[in-house]
Amino acid sequence: MATRTKRVGDERLIKKYPNRRLYDTQTSTYVTLADIKELVMASESFKVLDAKTDEDLTRSILLQIILEEEACGMPIFSTQMLQQMIRFYGHSMQGLMGSHLERTMQSFMDMQQKLSEQSKSMTGGGTEAWTQMMNLQNPFMQNLMTNYMDQSKDLFLKMQEQMQGSNQLFTGYPFKSKSDASDSKS
Repeated sequence: MATRTKRVGDERLIKKYPNRRLYDTQTSTYVTLADIKELVMASESFKVLDAKTDEDLTRSILLQIILEEEACGMPIFSTQMLQQMIRFYGHSMQGLMGSHLERTMQSFMDMQQKLSEQSKSMTGGGTEAWTQMMNLQNPFMQNLMTNYMDQSKDLFLKMQEQMQGSNQLFTGYPFKSKSDASDSKS
């Protein structure tokens, strides 16, 4: 099998061999998950393929990186959130949930970029100024994001209630409506 070199506009190709080693065809070197994490952080486009079968392993490698990150330091996902995500697999709402999470993440990234640009114009600084501002504003940002997520949840629940009223399409959804939640407290 011929080794492919990177052309302009192509994704960087990483091959995974049976011995579990990852080989970067652009640099002709073996790489680690930490190296692949650096590619992600640099927003470099890449694909991980099984060297024997050409099966796309990119998602599983990214999930391994997330697992390592979650195991050390401060995890992003709570146990409850992970359980909720697992409940969506095989559920009729699985596809909708994936696209909702993707849009929510993109909205969060857009908001972060705008705040970063604003902080640069106000302070004239780069990422250090952003980090200092975020450390000072951490409770504010947490509150802002909590409110944003609550609004998203409420909007989604309203949509669910409207759709349930029309044709019983989305029964068994993991969120409880406000009326269901108040009924279960009594």
